[in-house]
Parts: sequence; C-alpha cells; structure tokens
Amino acid sequence: MAALLLCAVMDVDQGPRRALIVGNSDGIGLGLTRRLVGAGWTVAGLSRSASDFGAPGYEHRVVDVTSPDFGGVLADAVDTLGGVDVCVYAAGVGDFFDPADLPAQTRTLEVNLLGAARTIEVVVPTMIANGGGHVVGLSSIADVTASADAPAYAASKAGLSWYLLGLRGALRPHGVTVSAIRFGFVDTKMAKSPVKPMMISVDKAVDVVVDCLRTRRAVVSYPRRMSLLMRAMGPVVAARTRR
Repeated sequence: MAALLLCAVMDVDQGPRRALIVGNSDGIGLGLTRRLVGAGWTVAGLSRSASDFGAPGYEHRVVDVTSPDFGGVLADAVDTLGGVDVCVYAAGVGDFFDPADLPAQTRTLEVNLLGAARTIEVVVPTMIANGGGHVVGLSSIADVTASADAPAYAASKAGLSWYLLGLRGALRPHGVTVSAIRFGFVDTKMAKSPVKPMMISVDKAVDVVVDCLRTRRAVVSYPRRMSLLMRAMGPVVAARTRR
C-alpha cells in the first residue's frame, strides 16, 4: 500500500518535487521526510532538534518555531529549495494541565497554532508568486471539544483546523490548496494518554499524509471511527467540563 501511495504522489501534476516539512526530527514528520526523499523529492526540514536523517536532496535546519529567528530561517530554506510545492506543518506539543506550569499551556498554543500561522505567513506568498502549492497542517480529532485534561492542546488544534479550512477558501483563487489532517492516537511521543484507543503506527500516518498530497482533500480524519466517536462524545465532554 505504501509503495502504491508513493507512486501516486510522484505522479500528481507531473510530480511536485520540493517539500518543506516543519517538525520532522521524529514522528510523522520524519517518516514523511524519509518517504518523500526516497521518492526523489527535494526536502528541507526544520525542527528544534537536530536530525539523524541524512540523504542526497535533504537539508535540515535547527530552529524553534517560537524563536524570533524562525521566519528568517524558514525563508532561507524556501530560497534554497528555489520555491516550495508542498509545505507540511507537523510540529506539535501537548502537556496535561498542571496549575503550577501554566507556561506549558501557553507554549502549546504558540507551537501548535501560532507556529503554523507563522509558517504560512512565509510560505504562502512564495506559492502564490510561483503559481500554486499545497499547505498541509497536522491537526487532531481532539479539535471538536474543550478538554480539562489538556485545554491548550484541544484549543490549539481547534484553532488550527478552522484556520486551515478558512484559508482553503481564501487561497483557492490564488492557486494554493490547503488541507487539514485530523489524527487520533499515533504511536509517537505525543501519545501521552494512558489509554490510546485505535492507535495507528507512524507508517500508517505517513500513508494518510501522502494520500492527502495526492487527493488534496480539505479535511482528512483518521481513524474515521475514532473521529466519529469523538464528535459524538464532544457535547458530553464539553458539558462535563462546564460543570
């Protein structure tokens, strides 16, 4: 299945070949980087940690998305690529609520939502100037309700999903496609809950992203059953949180 998806994404519009992946030193971002480089893409990766991955056609830059330097480093990566056909925002953090550590909640909002907005701020004008592109943000099915356990995480993902969906309509006349991928539990360091129903592997998550690059759908929710369950439970969870 992965091989078929790989071939499919290489054939889209004769093959978009330049990708920028933010948040790719591990997890889904790293898996996608390996997949695209293996398919012959030129990829630039940015993350706050160094990457052990190295291959022809790949460059890595170390920068935190909350750093004042982020915009400049990002712009330099785009210039080095000579433009960007696909940008995937895979950076994300999330911590359980601790009243003694409210800055952790603020950082979650800064990374998950504002970091994506800052990335789009740099990347989209270049895409428009070059006649098009595809922006993909990795969101979460936790975007459907408030969470007392991880309030900033749920809020940041809700903001990200709706921002991306709004941008899709706004940027369509300019030739830029925007997609939001809403994952449930993926087997990465982000899966901190003691209970992880329907958790999928990183490879499967990468399959979902690659398929989205092929179809350019507005919203992809996976696993779909988990998404439907969360949507059904959302009002109950919200009511409990209000009480």
